[in-house]
Amino acid sequence: MKTTVVEGMVEETKTSAEKYAEKKAKKASTVHSESHPEATLKKVVTHTRGKKYLKSKENISSTTLYKLSDAIKMVKESSYSKFDGTMELHLIVKRQGTSAQVTLPFSTGKQKKVEIATEKTLEKLKTGKIDFDLLLATAEMMPKLAIYARLLGPRGLMPNPKNGTVIKKDSDAEKFKGNLITVKTEREQPLIHTSFGKVSQKEEELVKNAECIITALGESKSIIRAFVKSTMSPSVKIQI
Repeated sequence: MKTTVVEGMVEETKTSAEKYAEKKAKKASTVHSESHPEATLKKVVTHTRGKKYLKSKENISSTTLYKLSDAIKMVKESSYSKFDGTMELHLIVKRQGTSAQVTLPFSTGKQKKVEIATEKTLEKLKTGKIDFDLLLATAEMMPKLAIYARLLGPRGLMPNPKNGTVIKKDSDAEKFKGNLITVKTEREQPLIHTSFGKVSQKEEELVKNAECIITALGESKSIIRAFVKSTMSPSVKIQI
């Protein structure tokens, strides 16, 4: 860098090499800013609810705890899907790993596929394919299923003598084709998500189904908070 004197002031004059290096650095900075806007501008992302959702939520308080029957009625009235939505129960429980097997008094409106483990089942599991809602197995098949415990276990599909899914003969599968469901927490969180019917079902049927699930899980002894909602509706907090 050269230094010259101009009318009593000191002026620093950059060499051609220095000017080129500065120009190159400035250009690189501009390219980075254009390809990575987050480096110069922090984006603010907000979640905006649709008009239908906001309209359906007008009569639902986010702080009130409603009786189960009232909550189900409100969900049915506020559901805005064009199809027959599914009624959902969402629970926060005290302990991760909480589970229960429940036979509901009424249908959930969902066709459940029950499969008895065979060699064909093992072939599907090798590829990671699971196309059943409940897996049953005889004692003879259990050792062969053991290697797939990590695949089936987190989904609540591993046959277990405690919940009766280890059967003695194929005909024992008939008792599982009704309204038997298994509810359990997520793998790493004390959260339970399950369905208990369709929006079009009678209110009393939905109440009975939800009550069975809540009772089987221990009610207030193990449930901290509970919500009901449909596929497309606001959630409603319920009393436990």
